[in-house]
Amino acid sequence: MTIRRISTGSTWEPKIGYCRAVVAGGWVHVSGTTGTDHATGLIPESATEQCALALKIIGDALAQAGASFADVVRVHYILPDRRDFEPCWPLLSATFAANPPAATMIEAGLIDSRHRIEIEVTALLPG
Repeated sequence: MTIRRISTGSTWEPKIGYCRAVVAGGWVHVSGTTGTDHATGLIPESATEQCALALKIIGDALAQAGASFADVVRVHYILPDRRDFEPCWPLLSATFAANPPAATMIEAGLIDSRHRIEIEVTALLPG
């Protein structure tokens, strides 16, 4: 089995020892992703802005792997404050509603107190 690793250039990747996504055995495993702009290091203030940026980063990683949001079978949402989840629903629905994955929302602390949402997905490569 071939394993392919996809990096996004996040400063967290080399510090912690992980990559954005791993493609293995027909699956794409995308690491927990926050709404941090990797080019500037800036973190938007609102949960919805962070959610949108995290989804963009995840979408780019899926595309590099040869997949899309339509191929996602599992998603985990981690938020320090569950009250921030509902404002994100329209973004999540727009992203996943046509092909809804199994989902879990967990309330937990994140690595940086400025982060308000982290999203992790697993996708099955098409074909």
